[in-house]
Formats: sequence, structure tokens, C-alpha cells
Amino acid sequence: MSQLEIKNLHVSIGDKEIVKGLSLTIKGGEVHAIMGPNGTGKSTLSKAIAGHPDYTITSGEVLLDGVSILEKEADERARAGIFLAFQYPSEIPGVSIANFLRAALQARLADGEEIDASGYYKRLYAKMDLLKIDRKFTSRAVNDGFSGGEKKRCEILQMAMLEPKVALMDETDSGLDIDALRIVADGVNTMRGPNLGVLLITHYQRLLDYIVPDYVHVMYDGRIVKSGDKNLAHELEAKGYDWIKKELATAQA
Repeated sequence: MSQLEIKNLHVSIGDKEIVKGLSLTIKGGEVHAIMGPNGTGKSTLSKAIAGHPDYTITSGEVLLDGVSILEKEADERARAGIFLAFQYPSEIPGVSIANFLRAALQARLADGEEIDASGYYKRLYAKMDLLKIDRKFTSRAVNDGFSGGEKKRCEILQMAMLEPKVALMDETDSGLDIDALRIVADGVNTMRGPNLGVLLITHYQRLLDYIVPDYVHVMYDGRIVKSGDKNLAHELEAKGYDWIKKELATAQA
């Protein structure tokens, strides 16, 4: 069972500190949801863990199975088992989904090793059948001209094929209609199990009706300030974040 440990993490963009001493442990089989107002550092957290070059980790630790990933480049972190689902996935015209996934898997192999083509397609089609994705989908260029739901379906397929240890899902529900939301939720729920930990970043409780989290955390001013179970998400939906701010102000007074 894998484990991601974030210890007293501080992250900056240029001279501005965004994440200010955040700690969190995600074990295999767990789904953690992070909610919070805009500008509190939620997306910064996920991108910094994944190795985005615009974000500087100034102090703290990020350990995957007890090993620091902070000295690794983004591609090395991905090969180690970190997967980032983007809020706005990029389009790659001219590259089919099948070839893209094959290249991603090939990159994980040692020099001189080659993917077995028949075994690759057998596995690809099995994953597609599991996720209820039409097999014709793989001949399309990655995200080129895709609807929001199709882009998310593509990312879920990538996650299924790459089988990461930890999936960071950065506002995956942003801009999705109810059908696309169910596609994302069904895909994640299909892959839930002891070998996958999920960090789900969202503004809205509605996604958590479909992907029921084990833990819900509120992020405010770069820190996790409150944690609970799925009921905390319902409370935030009903009351907003002002009561959290008032609690913090009272505690600091």
C-alpha cells in the first residue's frame, strides 16, 4: 500500500508565498477532498507536488513511500507514481490517444525494452471496456476538438492505463455538465482500491455526491484549517466559508 506524505510544505510563485506550511498524509485506498475559496493555494499544491516548474518549494517535504520526490523532475515524479489530472487539459493535434498512451508507458521501461503491441492493445481495450469507453475513441487526437466531458474521459483513461500510486485531481469537475461529471466519478470509483490514493481538489460539493471522500479538508490562506468527513462538504455547501473565517479569527484573537 502506497503513501504520500506532505510535511510542512511551503510553496511560492516568484516572491509570493502561496502554500504556507501544509501537512497531509494520503494512504492507498483513501480519497481526500480539499475545498476552499479561490486563491487559497489548492491548485498550487497539486502542481507543486507534480513538479510544475513555475512553483518553487521553499521548505518542507513530499515523500512517496518514504522517499523524497522533491529532487525529481516532473517526468520522474510521474514514473514514480504521481498523476496530475489538469483543470484544463492541453490539446495535442496529430497524436492519437492510443499512440500517446503507448509512448507514456514506453517511457517507463528501461532502455532497450519495448512494449508488446498485442499485449498493450489487449490491456487498453480491457480498460476501455471497464470504463465504458467506445474503442473508436483511441483513434482520435488527444483532446483535439474534444468537449469537456471527452477531455475528462481521456484523462480517466490515462489514469487507468498508467495505474499511478497517487492521483491529484485539480478541479476536474470545473465546467462539466452532469453527464460529464458522472463519467469522471464512475471512472474514479471504478479504480478506487488499496493501490490508489486520491487527492480531489474541488469548489463544489456536487462532485462529492458521486465520489464520496473518506476525508474532507478546508484550505484557507495556504493551510489546511479544518478537516472532517463527507458531512463537512455538506456543511460548506450550506453555509459557505464565512463561518470558517470567523472560527479562525476567534482562535487567533
